[in-house]
Amino acid sequence: MTQTIGVAIPIPEPYGTLLRNKRAEFGDPMARTVPSHVTLIPPTEVTEAELVGVCDALERASATLPPFPMRLRGTATFRPISPVVFIAVSQGISYTEMLAKSVRSALKVEEPEFPFHPHVTIAHNLDDVSLDRAYDELSGFECQFTVDGFALYEHDDVDGWAPKRTFALGPEPR
Repeated sequence: MTQTIGVAIPIPEPYGTLLRNKRAEFGDPMARTVPSHVTLIPPTEVTEAELVGVCDALERASATLPPFPMRLRGTATFRPISPVVFIAVSQGISYTEMLAKSVRSALKVEEPEFPFHPHVTIAHNLDDVSLDRAYDELSGFECQFTVDGFALYEHDDVDGWAPKRTFALGPEPR
């Protein structure tokens, strides 16, 4: 039996709920099943037996970086390549890239098809009018927080994505 997992930096409250609610307002059907996050690895299939090893590997990967500041600011888009509007990561990009690389390496996940670009999706697979609305309405969005860990998410067909375990950044206390 396989399980679909993802690894991501959750967006803290109240920002996570605000962005998720806006995503729903824009008409994105995935808004209620996908928490606001910055993806480190995309959906990946693992067996139940592999899940224990995944957690061990993520524990090791979490020790590779200290907590770091992240700022989200403004909107951008992947159009015309992909119908996505997102909130841009404007501070913490290098740390997020290093963390994603560490997680991919620990889990032996292949490099992404497109270059890794940390972001928070706010509209996906919608018509151009809805994508433009998302882009315009959140263009002034800004928040800052400390990334002190990341989460392992599991997917199920009823509830969507849910965090199953968190991993604190930095070495374990001695």
